Amino acid sequence: MARIDKTPFAVEITDLSHDGRGVARDAEGKALFVNGALPGEQVMAQLASRSRRYDEAITVEVLRPSPDRVMPRCPHFGVCSGCVLQHLAEDQQILAKQRVLMENLERIGHVSPQAWLPPLTGDNWGYRRKGRFSVRHVLKKNKTLVGFREVDPRFVADLSVCYTVIPEIGGKVAALAERVDGLQARDQIPQIEFIGGDDGVALTIRHLTPLSEEDIEHLRGFAQAQDFAIFLQPRGVDSVHPLWPESPSLRFRLPEWDVELAFEPLDFIQVNARLNEKMIARALDLLDAAPDDRVLDLFCGLGNFTLPLARRVREVVGVEGDAGLVARARANAQRNGLDNARFHAADLSQDQRGMPWMRPGFDKLLLDPPRSGADEVLKQLKIKGLDRIVYVSCHPGSLARDAGYLVREQGFRLISAGVMDMFPHTAHVESIALFER
Repeated sequence: MARIDKTPFAVEITDLSHDGRGVARDAEGKALFVNGALPGEQVMAQLASRSRRYDEAITVEVLRPSPDRVMPRCPHFGVCSGCVLQHLAEDQQILAKQRVLMENLERIGHVSPQAWLPPLTGDNWGYRRKGRFSVRHVLKKNKTLVGFREVDPRFVADLSVCYTVIPEIGGKVAALAERVDGLQARDQIPQIEFIGGDDGVALTIRHLTPLSEEDIEHLRGFAQAQDFAIFLQPRGVDSVHPLWPESPSLRFRLPEWDVELAFEPLDFIQVNARLNEKMIARALDLLDAAPDDRVLDLFCGLGNFTLPLARRVREVVGVEGDAGLVARARANAQRNGLDNARFHAADLSQDQRGMPWMRPGFDKLLLDPPRSGADEVLKQLKIKGLDRIVYVSCHPGSLARDAGYLVREQGFRLISAGVMDMFPHTAHVESIALFER
């Protein structure tokens, strides 16, 4: 392989890529993706890699800054990959995400909404209540690193603080790294997951070998001193168990609907609590369900949408692939006194025709699929009786594909669509769309 010429060169940035990098093109039209550059800027760039279709580079100097460029708040910006847009003004970040959604709908789905919804925004800092830190003991540095991956994913960022993570953990990353560094098993801990509820933060420590009694006592003392709940995970997800306290309480409330959801430390919950409440409110408003409606909620998880819906409709049926989440969704319905919410465990990427919950009789559909989208289940559903579909998406490409199917093959209209800033300062695009028969 030929060596890459690392000599810096000047380049004009014309666009922003879907993952937050500046885009330039050479005389032949070949794309160059430049980390740390913004549209309208001229920068000095240094090549990092080359391929047949595109090249990659990093910004070494900004010669002509964009008026939308701001000073990143985080001292680790540019090294840590946790968020890549801190150098772009917050009001421009959400507009960039709207352009990504618009381009995906037009290019992949060949559709466009009749109206664009105003973007939903929430807390821009200290919002992330769920995530996973990588852990690595580095002999050359004689220390243990705890953080997100660097822009070069081979390395773990040496974080002292994280301003996007909830302060209860974001301000204690250095203390956590120091505690792990003091363990005998420090090189046997590959990751630490964190999750926050209304009553505090839980850490789940994955360890590849059994922990000594001394390490266990050190972790218990750290949990008590920092007011964390700590869980240990020696093997798969079924091996997770509490270290301290004996019976941690993990839950969050949705006050507008008088709903409380309990969860386990590795469960999926929406990472941005304030934005989640706004998202639920918008989804329910768009769905416009009547008191006598039956609603189907696909990919329902713990019941994040299902239980608020149950406060408004005759019956709601939630379907989810993770059996553990289904069990907790049922328990959450019981906890909240909602006997009109039913839940079923089903792998929605597989053939579900003939399953009892697939029978016609629903008035409206709400779905919140993973990044892969919902094409498999949409092609199986008997959706002719549905008059309205609300689609919550964490990946604009799969939403665009599924929107094209609903519009061209199922006779729906894309009434409205919009973005929601679930992950400020990252390139992640969360969106919502309304379809009507």
